[in-house]
Amino acid sequence: MTSEPIRFTDGAGYDRFMGVWSRLAGKEFLDWIAPNEGQRWLDVGCGNGAFTQLVAEQNKPLALVGIDPSEAQLAYARQHPLLQCVDFVNADAMALPFPDEAFDLAVMPLVIFFVPEPVQGVAEMARVVAPGGTVAAYAWDMEGGGFPYQSVNETMGAVGRAIPMPPSVSSSRIEALSDLWVTAGLGDIYTRVITVERTYTDFDDLWNTVLGGPSAGQALEAMSEEERTRFRELLQARLQPSGSGSISLTGRAHAIRGTVPSL
Repeated sequence: MTSEPIRFTDGAGYDRFMGVWSRLAGKEFLDWIAPNEGQRWLDVGCGNGAFTQLVAEQNKPLALVGIDPSEAQLAYARQHPLLQCVDFVNADAMALPFPDEAFDLAVMPLVIFFVPEPVQGVAEMARVVAPGGTVAAYAWDMEGGGFPYQSVNETMGAVGRAIPMPPSVSSSRIEALSDLWVTAGLGDIYTRVITVERTYTDFDDLWNTVLGGPSAGQALEAMSEEERTRFRELLQARLQPSGSGSISLTGRAHAIRGTVPSL
């Protein structure tokens, strides 16, 4: 079954569904790339500003720009009190509207598998970062079961429904990321795995979170009430066999960083 493209139209719903996960993995990612204070940052695919908020809070950037193709997500980000100093721009990751060497760092948090041509996306990040600067990203291990809601996707398949999927899932493999960074001419390339866990107070907490997600939420909207009830029962039996108590999920991301070579 062919699924529709994922639509990102609900900043608040996305924050509950994925923003929390992005910040959990993002904290480890930022510690790993160890940026200096007072630098010029570009957050590529900033969405509702979940990761952008971490940068603003922890890294004291000289300038911070976030780009995303979803105006609804950007509108949500612009309302956040901690992001009033951020310049949010509606733009395409494959055609960044900035001059060469305009930034010291370009980061792509949980986005590369959404870029139709990842080679072009990484090349653009490398282009806009000054020599000696950092180009980095982290992405769920989509093919290796690292997506936090993998169990939701698998249960959806069990009832014959397709979850909308990103266009470039294979780019999340560590080998694929390394190839992309090499192709972009970046040096000092390092990779690592980031594993994080999130606990939901009960099944209703998880269910309401999934309903607000841009992927599973779309699939659930397309179901009849009977189908939705059956899906909910199957998912709860899988994740909460006892019928009560908290539920913990795990996400595994692949991270990569590289340096723009000096001329």
